[in-house]
Amino acid sequence: MKAVAQRVKSASVSVDGVETGRIGPGLVVFLGVSHGDTEADVDFMVRKIVNLRVFEDEAGKMNLSALDLNYGLLAISQFTLLGDCRKGNRPNFTGAAPPEEAEKLYELFKKKAAEHLQVACGVFGAMMEIEAMNHGPVTIIIESPKSAGPDGG
Repeated sequence: MKAVAQRVKSASVSVDGVETGRIGPGLVVFLGVSHGDTEADVDFMVRKIVNLRVFEDEAGKMNLSALDLNYGLLAISQFTLLGDCRKGNRPNFTGAAPPEEAEKLYELFKKKAAEHLQVACGVFGAMMEIEAMNHGPVTIIIESPKSAGPDGG
């Protein structure tokens, strides 16, 4: 499982011109589900993301999490994060989980993240328009342990 988390002042997502999710300050999380990902990967990602210390404290140091500040999370499913561009110029998406498997784990991610933060979301598999006011910018890539290497990322 792979995620790209961006610190934002605000963000929204729309499908066919209809807004499906909006947050104020918080994180936009693009989530890609790989072949073989499990609930343990979801648990790891939720724990990492809600506790990710990328927000500034009173001293201006990135020392606070979205959980600490009761900020929001905008979850966007994005299989293209798993595109392999090592050969040729057209990404290969064979590492991405099949849609049925990916959707199940994406929904589980949203449910578990919502136990900690206010979660807004896009629509799985839809063409979406995402607007975000990045703050920093701060962009972090997070991978679940099986794909992050022997130390677990």
